[in-house]
Parts: sequence; C-alpha cells; structure tokens
Amino acid sequence: MSSEAMKFTYVERMIGGVKVSLETGRIARQAHGAVICTIGDSMSFAATVTSKGRDDLDFFPLTVDYREKTEAAGKIPGGFFKREGRPNTKEILTMRMVDRALRPMFPDGFRQEVQVLTHALSYDGVRNNDVAAMIGAFAATRISGLPIEETLGAVRVGHVDGKLVAFPEDSKLRGESRLNLVLAGHQRGLNMVEAQAQELTEDEVIEALEFGHAMIRQVVELIDELASKSAKPRMEFKAPETDATILRGLERYRAEVAERIHTPGKHERSAAVDAVREKAIADLTAGIEDAAELATRTKAVKNAFSDLKDQVERESILQGRRADGRGLDEIRPIWVLPNFIPRQHGSVVFTRGETQAMVNVTLGTPDDEQIIDGLEDNYRKAFYLHYNFPPYSVGETRRMLGPGRREIGHGMLAERALAAVLPSKERFPYTIRIVSDITESNGSSSMASVCGGCL
Repeated sequence: MSSEAMKFTYVERMIGGVKVSLETGRIARQAHGAVICTIGDSMSFAATVTSKGRDDLDFFPLTVDYREKTEAAGKIPGGFFKREGRPNTKEILTMRMVDRALRPMFPDGFRQEVQVLTHALSYDGVRNNDVAAMIGAFAATRISGLPIEETLGAVRVGHVDGKLVAFPEDSKLRGESRLNLVLAGHQRGLNMVEAQAQELTEDEVIEALEFGHAMIRQVVELIDELASKSAKPRMEFKAPETDATILRGLERYRAEVAERIHTPGKHERSAAVDAVREKAIADLTAGIEDAAELATRTKAVKNAFSDLKDQVERESILQGRRADGRGLDEIRPIWVLPNFIPRQHGSVVFTRGETQAMVNVTLGTPDDEQIIDGLEDNYRKAFYLHYNFPPYSVGETRRMLGPGRREIGHGMLAERALAAVLPSKERFPYTIRIVSDITESNGSSSMASVCGGCL
C-alpha cells in the first residue's frame, strides 16, 4: 500500500436511520484539517486553517465560509458570467450557524486567525448539504490540532407524520414537516439552535431538542473516532493572565461601576461607565513614561475593566435588577404609530424602549415572487422580509455596503416567525414583501421587526 493511501481515514455509522460518513487524508492535505462529510449521498467539503496570533488584536478572528457550487447538483450558474458570485441567503445562514457553534469552543484569549472554508461537493436531491458542511467543519477543526474545548456535532430534525425525524428529506421538510430544526452541540449540551416551526407546543419543542441532542452525541462519537485515527497533536495554548496589580487596582472601582451601570439611557449609561474607566486608566498607568509600556498597560487595563463591567452587570441581573433598572419580569415601554407612511400598502413604527423599527409591507402579484435558484429544484417564495440596520440606529458611522451577515440572519429570523401565521396562498394570493428599517437599537431589533411586521 502506498504512503498516500495509508494517510486516508474513513469512518461511518447509521445515525437516525441515515448513513453519515467522514473521510480525511486524500484532499487538501496542506490544510491543518480537511474533511469530507457525506449524509446519504450528499457530500460537503470542509477545511480548517490557522495562522500565528497577533498581539494587536483584542478579539478572536474566526472566519467561516460556505458555498453551494452549482455543479454539485449538475447545474450551470445563471447570469451572464456563468460563475458563482456573492453568497446567497442560505449560504450566509449556514456560515452563521457554523460560526455561532464553533466560536465559543475556543479558549478565552485565543487570538490566532482561523478560517473554516466549506462547500457542497454533491447534492443527491434528497438531503441538504448545509448540515453535512457543519459536521465537516466541526470535524476538520477537531482534527486540525487547534485547542477547541469540545467536539461538536450537528443535526437537522423534522416532524413528519407525527414523528421526529433526523436528517429529513428536503421534499418532506418543505411540504410535510411541522418543524425545521438545526442543532449543534457536544456531549454535555447544545450550543446553537436555529428553527422554524408550525406552532409546536412547548413540550413538542423540548422533545425535539432532546431527540436532536441524542443524534448529536452519535455524530460527536463518529468525529472522535475519526480524530483518534487522524488528528494532529493538540496545540499548546495558555491564556494570557491579567496583571494581578491591575485586578487589585480595579476593585476600587467596582462599587462605582455598579452604581453607574444603572444610569437611565443607553448612551448616558455608556458615558457614565466610560468616565469611570478613564479614571481607572489614569490611576493604573500613572508614572509610566515609556510610550510602548504605556500603550501595553493601557490596553490591559481597558480589557480588565471590560471584564469587571460584565461581572458587575451579571451580578446585578442575578439579583433581579437589569442595567436599565427594570426587574426581570418588566418589559420596556412600547408605543406604536400605525399607518406612518399613508401611501404605502402598510406601515408602522414600532418602538420598545430605545429600540425602534420602521416597518412597511408591499403587496405584489405572482410575478413578484422571489425565484430561489440553488442546488435544489427552483422554487418560488411569495413572502419575504428584508431587515436593514443602518449605523445611525446606534449613533455610529461605518462604511455602507450591501446587507451584512447579521442583517441577512436577523431578517430570516423575523421572516420565519411571521411565515407560520400568514394566510394560505389560496385565501391571499398576493406576494408579500416586508422591509424593516431599524431606526434605533438597544437590543431585540429582530423581535421589533416581528412585531412591526405583524402589525
């Protein structure tokens, strides 16, 4: 047997009545981890790579990408250039699901750049490639040697003919299933949930979560089996420790922070807490003259102060008082201005506290339906919701490009919520487009979009 063949590793098992397989060692061997995941006959590829950390970063630079190349379904891209362009909505939603599950599994303080790149290799016309890409991404990261703290798995759960189904067929998912639930997690629990449902009861949802977690445990066991045969040695990583003198010095400001975080008003509260932070920085950097040492010390104080603020706010919430002074069972003041723009088919301004959405609805004919052109057979959507989050809504400036991943994700979150309560196409044959422009934001802007869209 050649050395090339000896590197190949393959594992498989039946999970929820569907064959799931993982392989590594033949494709993308210069990546730190590369896996092909096959569910049924749908194949997705995933590669994980990393580079050295940067001292100037105070965040974890993780990038996730997922693409559905049309050749996976035996199609040629539409349009003039005959080449895939920017990611579509479904691809962006899949990227977000991988990111949300994977990001918290890295240790605090890890700053190396990590890229997880995935795409569909083959679509069998039966089961979607997105969950296969998720499992492949988790497996590629697991065998890469990166210091993730848990092995992750993923599953899609449907509810067909009164029964929960793992990895449901696409045709049943769109036509018959009361539930489209995607879960990610590890052996001890779940850490990502994405769902759309036809008004399931709370008990039914809990049952679906428990069923999905049981499937995830089996996926995790499969990935661990692959890792036992092919994983690179685990990278040594020790989280940087905060200077003990900084922590002791900041304790003098704990009581003042606890008082300032209850300042009424979002921007007023930020300004009040920032004033305490500036005092703390001046105090804990006093006497340092070397510019490089001063910059390093200032950054360390800022980071430690941010942690202190989070601790104080959490403690206050656990004691029953939120940052704006409300109790845990109190909602923010709500006011609604209907028919705000009279010439639109429907418009409303929905305001909850310092979060505000200006939402409008436009009705069209069947010609206005959105044609979804992807790996699956083309289909039409008679209802869609677009969410916009301009920088002025939070009093900031930034470059204005197209809708970002967050805007796509929040728009779909609101769209799924409203789709379940729309009248049937037979009763209401119009195309419905809702646009939600967030004009103020202090949390829950996606739910403000749901409320405004419903109104």
